[in-house]
Amino acid sequence: MNTPIVSRPAQSHLAQVFAQYPIEVAHGEGVWLYARDGRKILDFYGGHAVAGLGYGHPRWLAALERQARQMTFQTNALPMAIRERAAARLVKFAGLGLDTVFWVNSGAEANENALRLAFKITGRGKTVALEHGWHGRTAAAGAVTWGALEKWYGFPRTPFDVNFLPRDQPAAVERMVDRDTAAVIVEPIQGMGGAYDVGKPMLQALRRRCDKVGAVLIFDEVQCGMGRTGAPFGANYHGVVPDIVTAAKALGNGYPVSALLLSPRVARELKVDDMGTTFGGGPIACAAAEAVIETIESESLLANVRQVSTYIRSTCVIGPVTGVQGAGFLLGLKTSRPAKEVQAALLERNILTGTSADPTMLRLLPAYILNEGHVDQLHDALSTISA
Repeated sequence: MNTPIVSRPAQSHLAQVFAQYPIEVAHGEGVWLYARDGRKILDFYGGHAVAGLGYGHPRWLAALERQARQMTFQTNALPMAIRERAAARLVKFAGLGLDTVFWVNSGAEANENALRLAFKITGRGKTVALEHGWHGRTAAAGAVTWGALEKWYGFPRTPFDVNFLPRDQPAAVERMVDRDTAAVIVEPIQGMGGAYDVGKPMLQALRRRCDKVGAVLIFDEVQCGMGRTGAPFGANYHGVVPDIVTAAKALGNGYPVSALLLSPRVARELKVDDMGTTFGGGPIACAAAEAVIETIESESLLANVRQVSTYIRSTCVIGPVTGVQGAGFLLGLKTSRPAKEVQAALLERNILTGTSADPTMLRLLPAYILNEGHVDQLHDALSTISA
């Protein structure tokens, strides 16, 4: 994330593996963070795209409290109405014809299961992923993450062969995706890759080629899904339907929950014990997901994301910002100087943003309740920072 490291206690029992921002958060409310030193900080980072409803949303809080009083946890060996209800709500919200849901806990776990299903269904031995993509830190998800092997992967070998496809070359799809390919995994809008919109032509080329060779097309929508584009998913945004969508982050608004949405082609191959999870589909997690969807729909937050995203594009190319890319509330502000310098300058002005693997891209991942007045504050802060 290219974040500055904050000073830590002289004796900390936490693993020292995270770069951290130089603020200590005490609590949050809406789109605001309140630090222990008394600062009130406007949050354009959203807990790394997790806090889609912001902090302390009353509908979300009420759903968690209600479910916690009824039952905090139960094994998947016992059916529960909340699981069925949340799955039905997610399928309807997506509107993609992917009508089977498997609940798990994190984005990496969702992608791990999606890849494993593709191998099981096809009986093949390799995958194709896109350059600059990020899919998680587990064995399979890390194997398809661009740069992981060189930087942090750690395992002695990957569990399968991976070919990385340039993200901007639809003409290369036919050459790289063949009848030995089990799966193609892609973020429709890349997150860590710099809020980069892969684009409809590339996604269509992948869909056509997967259909022709029988490969499974997986859209990793852990970061760009659940309304962040201003559509339910990037698949809706671009009008291209994959075989599997993985969702997490904003799906729970901070409560750990993820899901696979499966096409009928994939779902009909499933048998008892083909997949499993202890905590996936927990009643509180499902209540959180249901509340998130209900809130997005009842408060017209998709329309708000589209409107305010357009406003960001029209007002925030100023100071060190020379352009905007991405979609909805997954935006990259192209900077004329290192993005981490602009990020630090904004934090001095009490605005929190993110960075990415692209050193010239400031990443915005705000809550869907952000309004134009908040964008005006970002605009004003950027205008005071030199290019």
